[in-house]
Amino acid sequence: MNRFENNCCLFSNIEEYPVTVTHETLDAGATLPAEAIDAIERAATAAHPHEELLSARAANIKQSAVRDVFDISMQPGLVSLAGGNPYLQSLPLEKLGQTAARIIAEEGMTALQYGGGQGTEELRTQICAIMAAEGIHDALPENVVITAGSQSAQDVATKVFCNPGDVVLVENPTYVGALNTFEAYQVQVEPIDMDDDGLVPELLESRIAALQSEGKNIKFLYTIPNFNNPSGITLAEERRQRIVDICRTANIIVLEDNPYGLLRFDGHPITPMRAANPDDVIYLGSFSKIFAPGLRIGWALVPAHLQRRFYLASEAVTLCPPPLNQMLVSAYLRDYDWQGQIDTYRALYAERCQALLSALDKFMPAGLTWTRPDGGFFVWVTLPEGVDTYPLLGKAIDAGVVFIPGAAFSPADGPSNKLRLAFSAVPPDTIAEGVRRLAPVLAEAIEATNEGAPQ
Repeated sequence: MNRFENNCCLFSNIEEYPVTVTHETLDAGATLPAEAIDAIERAATAAHPHEELLSARAANIKQSAVRDVFDISMQPGLVSLAGGNPYLQSLPLEKLGQTAARIIAEEGMTALQYGGGQGTEELRTQICAIMAAEGIHDALPENVVITAGSQSAQDVATKVFCNPGDVVLVENPTYVGALNTFEAYQVQVEPIDMDDDGLVPELLESRIAALQSEGKNIKFLYTIPNFNNPSGITLAEERRQRIVDICRTANIIVLEDNPYGLLRFDGHPITPMRAANPDDVIYLGSFSKIFAPGLRIGWALVPAHLQRRFYLASEAVTLCPPPLNQMLVSAYLRDYDWQGQIDTYRALYAERCQALLSALDKFMPAGLTWTRPDGGFFVWVTLPEGVDTYPLLGKAIDAGVVFIPGAAFSPADGPSNKLRLAFSAVPPDTIAEGVRRLAPVLAEAIEATNEGAPQ
């Protein structure tokens, strides 16, 4: 069972709905949770002859719990500590609008036409300069593939390397979008636990050995080493090469996803694992966090011996990255103070992170712990064992605040006593108010668990 379908049994009147049911007809006036809507739709359409045409892979494509909560968080009056959105209000939006208009007016025949499947040479060259600022100094434009955000790059990598039943290793917890991608390709997702210094090399090594002894075919390790989404944890520098070495010995590719690397609060990015390991690491970057997510422009720096396979697989899906979006990103990197904008982001996110940590210190009941990130967008809160944060989401919404339950970020079914709070898009005073609203909800759950009563 989908880990977000465990409340479907609460809705016993499914047969009362019409045979023809769509998300649109349900959403028009629906107050049901998204998982209930999905269950109703499946039940109402299961007898349709097209059902037998669906692939086995289609059953693994799941609605993102994060997307569900994003939709909820748009309701007026709610404080959303759910979405990891960059603070776009700090961008020079009027000037960017003028730049976009100029590109269309002066270069519209290129901007609005099909483009090359690998991306423009100008943008790929600029991306190499960005990676140099992070510590990767040997990147070549010919080994960069422009993708539709790093989400698309995760999809391409899974398509290129994985057959159904293969194993992908991930940090526990990890990015929900990656989990959805991996599950859609029918791979076995194996979580490796982290501590306060990130992925634990000894646990990684022992899990690889155990899986290989079972005859499993492990293809890659997916890692977000800097300010992991959702935990905010950073992989310790002294562990990074050890982890690559472990994977190299086992002939496992490392897929290093680094959308937040430049957003370290102190302004000193940690050198990526790819820097010293050009043949063993596929490096994923994105403009979603350092510029604008709506442009859907990311990239993969691929080892030279894998570049053609990766590029062809990417081209087969998107045909070409949108030239207009690429040209706007290039203009931004060429004509604007993008590094100064990143400095602005760092200071802004550092202030908001501190506001969240201070509010947690002030309002949260005893028995909770949380991470203290040095960059990125997220704080990971751990409640006492026995508390399931998923049923608490509805109570939090009633209290006027939204979070993401921890179960969204694990491939395992079952409850989680963790939750993710995002600080990036919320002013400090609003962050404090959101935590103040959330605290009694969590306190009540802890009290009920301690008393052995149902939540």
